[in-house]
Amino acid sequence: MCKKALLCLVAILLPLELQAKIDLVTLPVRDQVQLTIYNAADLTLVREQRTLTLKQGINRLEFSWAQTLIDPTSVYLDAPQHAGKVNLLEVAYPPNVKGSAIWTIESQVAGTVPVEITFFTSGISWRAFYTCTLSTDEKTMRLQNYVRVDNHSGEDYFNAETRVVVGKIHLLDQIAKLAQRHPPYGMPISIMPRPTPKTTTSLFGLSMAEGRSRRSMKAMAAPVRKKIIKEGLSEYFLYSIEGTESILDAWGKRLISLDVAKVPVRALYRYDEHRYGKPARRLLFFKNDKAHHLGETPLPDGKVMIYRQLADKHLSYVAATKTKYIPVKQEVELNLGAARYIKVKPVLMNYRTENYVFDFNGNISGHDRIQTWQLKLENNRDLPVDIEIFQHFPHSYWKITNPKKLPGSYEKVDLDTIKYRLTLPARTKEYLLNYTLTLFEGERRQKQRTSP
Repeated sequence: MCKKALLCLVAILLPLELQAKIDLVTLPVRDQVQLTIYNAADLTLVREQRTLTLKQGINRLEFSWAQTLIDPTSVYLDAPQHAGKVNLLEVAYPPNVKGSAIWTIESQVAGTVPVEITFFTSGISWRAFYTCTLSTDEKTMRLQNYVRVDNHSGEDYFNAETRVVVGKIHLLDQIAKLAQRHPPYGMPISIMPRPTPKTTTSLFGLSMAEGRSRRSMKAMAAPVRKKIIKEGLSEYFLYSIEGTESILDAWGKRLISLDVAKVPVRALYRYDEHRYGKPARRLLFFKNDKAHHLGETPLPDGKVMIYRQLADKHLSYVAATKTKYIPVKQEVELNLGAARYIKVKPVLMNYRTENYVFDFNGNISGHDRIQTWQLKLENNRDLPVDIEIFQHFPHSYWKITNPKKLPGSYEKVDLDTIKYRLTLPARTKEYLLNYTLTLFEGERRQKQRTSP
């Protein structure tokens, strides 16, 4: 049994009862083939067009899926140019032959008949990844999105129209298991055993080894950049790769989907010990909209590699991260990891208590705890950087006293969190930001309100 999915026309010239000889006629190559890859369910819909030579009356077609991940229960044949004149009457499974079925086809047409064969297969997947190249001043970037298709289905698909689907679908069955189980239904029919040829012949009239060698060389010819055609569906988004590509078994192929030269970006450093720990984080923001030269389609989830263009035109590696599915108009926050060149160190400079309140028995029933903090900031980069500093407090009754000439801005984020935002000049070894925090305890909480 050939490894590849093989279609053979079986012309039975005598009744089955007489056990007549069965002649096998190899079919020509696929006229067209289209792959629609649904990643979330490990599912690919294959739609192929072939031209069969049929006789009037009964014809038999053998479909083999041995050593592939094709779901045999999903195979369907149609002759759209001869509607109602070419009909599939029966599907049967020969005994002692694994991964093969015989279709009984009744045709009212003699001669060449274009047919469409569709089926599901497992083992073909795609993934997206991005390359972001920041400009020297880090105000714009070149954004490139690639789609890689990997084929481990056991079948070669030459010159295939390839489409990938962004979104999730739900199946009751797993295609890979369906491909490997025993014949699901139908009674086997008896056929004469066919002789084993010395050289296995493929659909292309070549030996399998010779055919694979020539086809592999052809598939590796000089590539031409393809466009990605994108269209929205009700629940998914479809990326159609321009033209055709040969997707060979056990091979992967990378195709570019998006290349935008100057996407405006916002670089930011953030210090938030509760969220990230003590090191500051380096973040990069952009939005999937027209203002950022994007916004025509959602962007799939994938790995992101970030580089920076240096003044001497060389590139420096910045970080690697991942992004989730990005709908149109959504802002993207890329976390580039711990910032090596930006330091933030909160230091408690002074602590005291005052404003005691006493009850009728002379016991302390309330007081203020006053803390003086100093934020020591350091920027060792050759660029000025924007930084956000979050500070969290132990309870909800407090007041902040900032210096009169506060650099940057101050914001009360929620009941127990504040945020400072400022720009650190390049090559700043020590930048100090001071504030006083007053915490109200006991009855002092009733007499004071949280003040920004």
